[in-house]
This record gives sequence, C-alpha cells and structure tokens, in this order.
Amino acid sequence: MPFNILVAVSLVYVLFLFLVAFVAERRAARGRLHFLYSPWVYTLSLSIYCTAWTFYGAVGSAARSGLEFLTIYLGPTLVFTGWWWVLRKLVRIGRAQRVTSIADLISSRYGKSNLLGVIVTLMSVAAATPYIALQLQSVTLSFGVFAADTPEFWALPNQSATALWIAGGLALFTILFGTRNLDANERHHGVVTAIALEAVMKLVALLAVGIWVVWGLADGVGDILARIDASALADWQLQPGRFAGLTFVSAAAVLTLPRMFQVLVVENTDERHLVTASWAFPGYLLLMSLFVVPIAVVGLETAAPGANPDLFVLSLPLSQGQGGLALLAFLGGFSSATSMVIVAAIALSTMVSNHIVTPLWLALARGPAERGDVRGLVLTSRRLSIGAVLAMGYGYYQLSGGSEALAAIGLIAFVGAAQVLPALIGGIFWRGATHTGAAAGMVIGFAIWLYALFLPSVGEGGLISASLMEDGPFGLTWLRPQALFGIDGLDPFLHAMLWSLLLNTLAFLTLSMISFPGPVERLQGVAFVNVFEGREGAKGWSRGQAEAEDLLSMAQRILGAQEAQLFFQAQAAAQGKRGFLPDPTPDFLAALERQLAGSVGAATAHAMISQLIGGAAVSVQDLIAVANEAQEIKEYSAQLEAQSKELARTARALREANEKLTSLSVQKDAFLGQISHELRTPMTSIRAFSEILMEPDLPEGMRAQYAEIIHEEARRLTRLLDDLIDLAVLENRKVNLNISVANLHDLINRAVQSASSTRPERDFRYERDFPTEHMPVFTDTDRLVQVFINLISNARKYCDAERAVLRIEVKRSKNRVQIDFIDNGGGIPKAQQQLIFEKFARLTDTQKAGGAGLGLAICREIMANLGGSIDYLPGQGGAAFRMTLPLRRREGEVEPV
Repeated sequence: MPFNILVAVSLVYVLFLFLVAFVAERRAARGRLHFLYSPWVYTLSLSIYCTAWTFYGAVGSAARSGLEFLTIYLGPTLVFTGWWWVLRKLVRIGRAQRVTSIADLISSRYGKSNLLGVIVTLMSVAAATPYIALQLQSVTLSFGVFAADTPEFWALPNQSATALWIAGGLALFTILFGTRNLDANERHHGVVTAIALEAVMKLVALLAVGIWVVWGLADGVGDILARIDASALADWQLQPGRFAGLTFVSAAAVLTLPRMFQVLVVENTDERHLVTASWAFPGYLLLMSLFVVPIAVVGLETAAPGANPDLFVLSLPLSQGQGGLALLAFLGGFSSATSMVIVAAIALSTMVSNHIVTPLWLALARGPAERGDVRGLVLTSRRLSIGAVLAMGYGYYQLSGGSEALAAIGLIAFVGAAQVLPALIGGIFWRGATHTGAAAGMVIGFAIWLYALFLPSVGEGGLISASLMEDGPFGLTWLRPQALFGIDGLDPFLHAMLWSLLLNTLAFLTLSMISFPGPVERLQGVAFVNVFEGREGAKGWSRGQAEAEDLLSMAQRILGAQEAQLFFQAQAAAQGKRGFLPDPTPDFLAALERQLAGSVGAATAHAMISQLIGGAAVSVQDLIAVANEAQEIKEYSAQLEAQSKELARTARALREANEKLTSLSVQKDAFLGQISHELRTPMTSIRAFSEILMEPDLPEGMRAQYAEIIHEEARRLTRLLDDLIDLAVLENRKVNLNISVANLHDLINRAVQSASSTRPERDFRYERDFPTEHMPVFTDTDRLVQVFINLISNARKYCDAERAVLRIEVKRSKNRVQIDFIDNGGGIPKAQQQLIFEKFARLTDTQKAGGAGLGLAICREIMANLGGSIDYLPGQGGAAFRMTLPLRRREGEVEPV
C-alpha cells in the first residue's frame, strides 16, 4: 500500500476521533448522552488494558516464548471473575470519597497525607514512562513496515522523528479533550467515547487478521492445529515460577495502573456496570487472544529470517498483497497505542497537578487559599504535565534504543505499578494500616524496582555500568542489581518482582504494626474498610472561624461559579436557609471537602479548607466513636445524633427568625417614623407654599417657582403612595400581568438607558456578552424592565469603586434563564444580606438612599409573580444579584417567596 495513503487514512482517523470526542462532550454537557452510561461503554473503556503490547506484542511473545503470553490475559480475567468483590469495593470507595486517581485514593485512606500522594505520583510517572515508550515504539515500527519501500519524498528522516511527531499529536489530542474543563467528578465523556470506539476497532482488526490467517493462508482449523504441532511452540515447556509471576503482576496491573484505575473507578457512573464487566471484559480478552497463536505460527513459517515477530499482524497481510487488511490492522494497533497514551496521560497529569503543583502553590502563595485562580492553575498544570509525561516517554524510547521486544518493556512497567498493591489492598481491608508503613513499603519497593529492573533496561548497557552489574556497588557482590542478597540465576523479571514486592510488603506490615495512626487516618480507615456499612468517613472539622462567603469564594475558583453556587445553595436549603450561605457546620465542611476533592484531590482539598478554617481539625476525643463498636451503642448514638441535628436545626431556625423579627421591628419602627416624616414634609411644603401663593401681590416669577415646588412635592408624595399600593397588590398576587414576547437583549438595553439618569455625572462602565443575551422571553416585559432598572440604578448609586463596573451575565439552562448583576464595589455586609429584600430596609441614610427602602422588596414580589426569583449572590467581590426567570411564563405560575 502506498505510504501516502496510510498517512492520509491515519489523519482522517484521528480527525474522526476528534469529532466523536467533541460531539460526546457537547451532548454530555446537555445531558443527552444516555448511551454513555451503559455497561457496554464502560466495559469497552476497560479495553484500555489492551495496548500495543497485547495487539502486537502478544504475537511476538507467542513466537518467542510460547503460551507465556496467556498470562497477560489470565491475570485480569482472574481479577474480574474471582476478585469482583475487590473491584466493587474500590468503586464504592471511589464514589464515596470522590477520588480522582489512585494517588488520591492512597492519600485519602492514610489520613489525607499529601506525602503519600507525591510518592504514588512519582512512582506512577516512572512506571508509565517505559509503557508510553512502548506505545510510541509500536506505532513507529508499524509506520516503518509500510514505509520500507517508500520514496524519499514521503519517508521521514528516521524513526525518532516519527516517534516525535506521534508524541506531539497524542499530547495535543489529550490536552484538547482531557483538560477542557475541571470536572468535579473527573470524568471525561468525550475521551471515554473515543476509547470505546477504538476498543471496537482494535478487536475487529485483530479478529479480521486472525480469520484471514486461519481460512485464508491456512486451510482451516485442522490445518492450523497441524502447523502448531509441527512448530517450535509444541515444544514449549512451562516454567511455573515465571508463569505464576507474570499472571500475578498482570492481575496487579488491573488494580494499580493509573490508566486502569481511571476507567475502572473514576470514570464509573454506576456500580452495577461491574456486573456486566465481570464477564464481558474477560470475554473481550478471550476474543483478543483467540488468534494470537495461529498468527504467530504462520508468521514464523512465512516470514523472512530475522523478521520482528511483534509485527506479524502487519507484515503477514502486506507480504500477501492484502493492503486493505494491513491498513485495518494498522488502525487497530494505532488505536491500541493511542488510547493507552491518552488515558495514561490524563490520569498522570491529574495526579501531578493535585499532589505536586497545587500543594506547592498553596505552600508558596502569600495569601490565603481563596485568592488566585486555582481552577486555571490546575488546568494549566495538567496540560503541561501531559506534555512532560509524553516527553519522558519519548526520552525513554530514545535512550533505550528502540528495543524490538515490546513484551519486555511492558513487564518493566507492570512491576513498577505493582509497588502500590500492598498499600492499596491493605488500606481497604485492614484498619491497622498506617501511612508510615505505606510510605516505607512503597519507597523500598520502588527503589528496588528502579535499581534492579528499570535502570538496567535503559540503553544498551543501561544507566548502570557493566562493572556495577558484575561486581555490585563498592565490590559488594550480594548487592548486584540482578543478584540481590546473593541469589543468582533467577530471571531478571522474577528477581526484581520477588524482592521489590516482598520487602515492600514486609516493611508495610512491620511499620504499620509498630506505628499508630493519627485521628483523621483512623477515621478514614474505618470509612474505607467498612465502606459497605454506609459510614461517611472522617468529619474531621470543628466549627472554625471561616465565613461561608469566604468558603464560597474559594469553591468558585476550583469548581467554577455555577457548580459552586448550586452546591452552596443546596447545602443552605438542607439547613433550612434561603440563599447561598449555609452555616459552616462540621457536616457542611465535610461535604465541601468531598466536593472539592473531586477536582483537586482529597489531600489538597483538606489543606485548602484548613487554611480558611484555621486548622480546626479533629481531636483525639473524636475517636471515641470509632472505639465504641457495640450495636446498641451505635444505634443509640445514631438516634441521639439525629435528634441533636433536628434540635440544632430547629434552634437555628428559631434564632434566625427571632433575629430577623427583631431587625424588622427596628426597621419598621424606623420606617413609621420616616414615613410620617416623608408624608408630613411634602404636605407641609405644599400647605406653606400654597398659602404664599394666596398673596395677591406676589410677583409672577416667584409664583411660578413656588408652583413648581408644590408640583414636585406632590409628585414625591404620589410616588411614595404608588410604591406602597404597588407592593400591596404584588403581595396579594392580584396584579394583572401583560404577557408578551420580547428579546431579552432589548429589555436590558431599555433598562440601561432608563437608569442612566441615576448619577449621570459618574464614570460607569457595563460589561456584557451580547450573544448570550439574544433569546426570546414570554413575560410581562414592563415589570421585568422595572426590576432591571432598580438593580442597575442601585449599582450606579451605591457602587463605591473608583471606576465602577457592572457586569451583566446571562446563562440559559433548559427552560429558564439566569441573569446576574455584579458590580465591583464593596458588596453588602453579611449581617444585612438577609434583610435587603424586606420592606422598609435601607443600608444607608435617607438622603443618600433617596427612597423609603421598598425597591428590592418590590423586585422580589415582581419576580415571584413572574414565576422567577431574585437572590443576593455572595462571594463575587462586590454586590451581586441573581435573577432566575422562566423563558415562557405559564398562567398561574408563581414562585414562592
């Protein structure tokens, strides 16, 4: 097949994946991607386990080592069929603790220790480096097969250049669809959809090649079996130790590889999907392995001497003139490699940003955690991390010299990733596991893996000198990298796996038994081990000094304004409060921490809240509840807790109602005095000037002046009475609404022009996004404009910024529209935020206010009659009001106040 066609098809395929991911993201954002939540898409996403190693390398492994390749499929099959309960527990913990990665799970389990998160992150990045190099190498080699007889015009200078272009393209795709936004659940719908599509592609490609080999090149199943009997594979001898070791490390990889944890736990939308995956995923692996041996046997018979068996899937069709089939096989291998790199880069970048970059920013930032664009920092760090991870993979590919044995590179990564296994399994089943034991075990295991397996694999002579390999450091032969403690003659893979995991586990168990967990770690241990009992985990907060508005401001910079405001509003409603500011109770702080953990990880979320709360963490006394495990005590405690919460909520509601009534009483008394003054003043002026007008010899100029004063005072009195009557009509829901259709943009323009007469002398700027404002609304347009005018006039009147700016933001959500009016002034004090919508409420003196304090009360009643609402929106840096309105008001639809 011409190389130019291969390049063109590859580009079209990548663009198609871009399109699929883009459409999936858009539909998911609109809630129209129901098929994505099916167990089949979840199962297909698990095929990320089948990388270029299994697509190309399994055939090569069968050609070199016989049936040893089956261990790569046997390990995950045993996990999904025999250890299904472990997977279910991991998924349940992931959902309960809102973990974003395997590093986040380890960190959260062991007292939300960021040190452990850093250790797991560094280990995972190091272990993934050779694996990413393997994928780059496989795609590069496959390009090389097609480019063998290519004219110089199309050929790239060398394989390194090809690998560099591939790494760059994968980095671009991953950044575009893996870091488009900061999802609180860390789910990437577009990427998962593309991965599911690639899963189908690589399965179809491998089955197509296998079927062609069996019934195209050979004469069917009988002929293939005869060829197998006559081949070297028939003489393969089982090596029990290596076979068992490969099976074990493959099983561990399903749990500990960052990319597998990403799709298995983080991307899981329904725990019940595991039921389907427990049999469907092993079935998928069976189909992927079905034709491995036939392809290897036929390839060994027909290939030229010295041919790379890893590429038999491609070279066999090409050698027989089957260009279309070879192209399909190439796309299958390309899908296997790219899907792995994309998901691994997303998982690793999440770990780097959550456990290294963001904690460093918190430590170095001069101000408290609520300052700065944390959301932008996290996204930027993830994008840079993706590039760095792929650059490291490319660097390993260069240093290793492009070794042709794909399986050997994959095993190095598997053993490295398996170092997390003791801490992971121990953490979810043993409450006595401590962060000291976990840290020591992982560091020791990682160091041995690095010394005995990883470093010797880099380059022809490795990064370890030949003398050190032969004599050990300082002549200590018992410390030779591949003969530790004097045990020689073992397979290098088995040797490294045995010593690293053995010493890792021993250190973990020993130090966990001699150390004592901290309070938060103890509570988290109970939550993880007993996750099916419904325990929520560590509520390690006492009532701190932070204000809810400060917490909202911080949450908006991490979750985004919309999601943070919805969360705070729901929490306030759960406490029986209206608005966006719940009380910072221990339960609320724990819920907020879990919400933030979904975006920045458990350890970072804990640290950020600690900065605002002032370190008000759990005390040792809180652990008494953990020790009291008798069923009667637990039931009685639960009853008391429920009663206590109910009493606290009732008391808080009564206290707030009393404070509000007291404040309103004061406001009302002040208003009665003020309204009598407001009524008496114009009436006194009217009477006095009318008496003057009765003088017969009054000059005409003065007569006209006094008549104008009487007219203005009468208008002032009329406005006051009109406001009172209007408010009474609105409150009684007796207002007649004139429903019509209008463009929201035009209504806002009308309000801006009408309110321009308020303090026209000051410099006042508007910030608007005109395209978002263009939408039809069916409502009483005059009443709606009245609310707009009031809010804009208040901003022009009271915004105390030197250069006043009013930002008007419009967002549409299904059949409702949300309109925010946000200025850059000093805002409204928290103590008065609950009173500003009450009648007679004023925040300033009468002369400055220029009214009786009825404006916002009227606005609230208008919005209620229009089927919408208006609320004060805290945490925006200035005074902010949010209006919600149905796009089409239905008859009788009234929003409760």
